[in-house]
Amino acid sequence: IEYRLNRVESALKTIEAAPEQTDKLKELYGQVLYRLERYDDCKSVYTDLIRNSQDEYEEERKTNLAAVVASMSQWEEAPLEDLGLPESTYELCYNAACALIGQGQLTESFNKLRQAEELCRVSLAEDSDVTEEDIESELAVIHSQMAYVMQLEGRTDEALQLYNQVIKLKPSDVGLLAVTANNIITINNDQNVFDSKKKVKLTNAEGVEYKLARKQLQAIDFNKALLAMYTNQADQCRKLASSLQSQNPGHPRPVLIQVAQLCREKQHSRAIELLQQFSDQHPESASGIKLTMAQLYLIQGHVTKACDVLRSIEEFKHKSGMISALVTMYAHEEDIDSAIEIFKQAIDHYQSEQPGSAAHLALVREAANFKLKYGRKKEAISDLEQLWKQNPKDIHTLAQLISAYSLVDTDKAKSLSKHLPSADTMALNVDVDELENSIGATYVRKKAAKVTGENPPKEQTQPGEIKKKKKKKKKGKRPKNCDLNATPDLERWLPMKERTYYRGKKKGKKKDQIGKGTQGATAGGAAELDASKTASSPPTSPRPGSASGSSTAATAVPPRQQKPAASGATRKKVPQKKKKGGKGGW
Repeated sequence: IEYRLNRVESALKTIEAAPEQTDKLKELYGQVLYRLERYDDCKSVYTDLIRNSQDEYEEERKTNLAAVVASMSQWEEAPLEDLGLPESTYELCYNAACALIGQGQLTESFNKLRQAEELCRVSLAEDSDVTEEDIESELAVIHSQMAYVMQLEGRTDEALQLYNQVIKLKPSDVGLLAVTANNIITINNDQNVFDSKKKVKLTNAEGVEYKLARKQLQAIDFNKALLAMYTNQADQCRKLASSLQSQNPGHPRPVLIQVAQLCREKQHSRAIELLQQFSDQHPESASGIKLTMAQLYLIQGHVTKACDVLRSIEEFKHKSGMISALVTMYAHEEDIDSAIEIFKQAIDHYQSEQPGSAAHLALVREAANFKLKYGRKKEAISDLEQLWKQNPKDIHTLAQLISAYSLVDTDKAKSLSKHLPSADTMALNVDVDELENSIGATYVRKKAAKVTGENPPKEQTQPGEIKKKKKKKKKGKRPKNCDLNATPDLERWLPMKERTYYRGKKKGKKKDQIGKGTQGATAGGAAELDASKTASSPPTSPRPGSASGSSTAATAVPPRQQKPAASGATRKKVPQKKKKGGKGGW
């Protein structure tokens, strides 16, 4: 009863307090241990039951033992142990496939799932009462696992199609629905968030927490927090991330989700403080956290701080990728001494741990090239000598070594130059004339020897040679009114507005623009509007008592209807249209 009520801890205490351990009680004991994820104890219980009992439930016990092995492989990353379990049923074959997934053997696991699918169809087809819908419902868990393998292999489109087929079947197993919906959300990522918001409801079904392992529930909660971040629900994201951190205090992912949310809000300094606090409290998980800190420092432009953080990661200190990143950043900051120090520490490490290995020699080679690139030839001598001793036939390294010694010890450089091969041994046995006259040589530039004399002979072209025409150089044209004796203007190449003596354009008199401007405005100047300067100015308005105004006021044309009067010189005659037809008038 306690087991059925999901009071697993109470059920365990009741079983352990029982005076006698019967076979039936051991069967239940194995189930309780499996639910509590105590897989080692559970495996021992089922192994003992299979060894000491012979009845019709033997196949079922082997299936449960195979499930325990698969869980150990997936959730505890335990190596596979051959227990001699058969694969005669689709349940056993399915569990074997799950165990292979935990070991990363994806191709083999997919083939096992295909085999489990065939066994399931064959076994259920023998029962006449089972419909096709029942078979598809039973195959849903196998198809979901096949889609998971496809997703791990990068075949996301095929996986998404198979996941959606499982969702459409609406299986009764809430655990299967929750896992399938969660995997669809991971494929959607930050895209198609509306579909993800629909699918996330399936992960909240009642009883899901009793059907899934702890790591499965943890992954679902992480994805809920990430989905809240992608849908711009900042408060919800922070709430879920804080809850996850309290449940998993040593796990770095809740902190990284909070940091990602802070970065979306442009609070990089607060994000770095949070990462530093977590790395101080949990040094065992600090590697990934410090890499994130370095990335945030680089975003802010603090390259030196990022380098200091990266150098503090002991786990990656002597990795080739870390050395490359540090040297590149120090070179960007023009801190060549620090970059050389990185090379020196790495070379010393490999000299003590893996002397003469490919990684060691590659580091020495890169260090020598780096020093030569930045003019540190004296410091590159020891590296080049070490490389040349490893491979005395390397002419390129010997040439670099001679070049470096030429600045320090010329005698040593001369003695080393004796080891260089002669010019005859390095020359290629190639007939130059034959090469030039070959079909592939369409154009050959050939310099003619200088001939002393009054009339030197013309250059003769050989077959297959195209003579290049000489272009005559044109003399540059001088501008008009050019005075060769005057000193040229030093600012003549600058635009006029950028010259020191430029005073701006002179404002000329505005031309008469009749018909433009505000309504009622006239185009005349101030002198025209000044009535005191005219000889006889007509009244602009009728006198009181008079019936009408003057003739000029009565015939005035509004400003917008006026046309500028053209002078006699510019006035054009309008050509008259010729009448069509003859005397008839049509």
